[in-house]
Amino acid sequence: MQECNKKAIELGINYFDTANIYTNGDSEEYLGKVLRELNIKRDEVVIETKVFFNEGKLSRKAIFAEIDKSLKRLNMDYVDIYMIHRFDYDHSMEETMHALHELVGMGKVRAIGASAMYAYQFHNLQEIAIRNNLTPFTVMQNHYNLIYREDERDLIPTCRQFNTAIAPYSPLASGHLARRDWDSSSQRSREDKVMRVKYDEFKEADLKVISRLAKVAEKLNYSMAEVALAWLFSKGVESPVFGAINTEHLQSAVKSLEIKLSDEDVQYLEELYMPHKVVGAILKGGPERIERK
Repeated sequence: MQECNKKAIELGINYFDTANIYTNGDSEEYLGKVLRELNIKRDEVVIETKVFFNEGKLSRKAIFAEIDKSLKRLNMDYVDIYMIHRFDYDHSMEETMHALHELVGMGKVRAIGASAMYAYQFHNLQEIAIRNNLTPFTVMQNHYNLIYREDERDLIPTCRQFNTAIAPYSPLASGHLARRDWDSSSQRSREDKVMRVKYDEFKEADLKVISRLAKVAEKLNYSMAEVALAWLFSKGVESPVFGAINTEHLQSAVKSLEIKLSDEDVQYLEELYMPHKVVGAILKGGPERIERK
């Protein structure tokens, strides 16, 4: 994986996403270690980590405790973006926004972001920040790709209202947008429960979109993954958050920037989309996380 990180830097990729819960914090520790081993200057990379799936969720006490734990694991003095991983129904929005603002004032955080929530929740949080002269969110990491477009209804327009950048997770729909067949022989395809919950219910409808993606990719002489990412860029997305396990994945992602989809291509890719149930934002009292076994 060190080779992947090195190649990412060489290709101009400098935005690294992690969280306090990814592999129980090991992800943060590994990221910090690799960047040090590569002698990367701190101001040459953008580091983002998250808080929520922890004791206390987004209480002031939890936010202050978790940022210190994250900084220790990263072995850094600050993170560029501190992101709330979900909306917290258990603590007041004012408490959360004030706590995040304090971290910015302390220099431990440079900017704040939010992830997967309902548009009205994001709107309310931003309004609290504006009314109280607090730090607003500057980036949204939402669930968005060619076979999951529910955020086009409300959340993305709300983000644009507040000039908030879009950096969606699952830009390739857990690999479904990188191949013609729904399943693959990979361990992830066999065992990833999160992927199953996110996508399997709408398999038949989504396979029709995937078939069109394959045809456009063949016509343009690019891979399906490259065209899927190009579609996101055509929608104004600033920075898709994708995973890579080899340097070829990184090179492919960068190659997607070459592609300029025509209006006809975009319409062809989009017109068979069927509405999906919301996956990402959580309801009060609803399931918050599916454990990987």
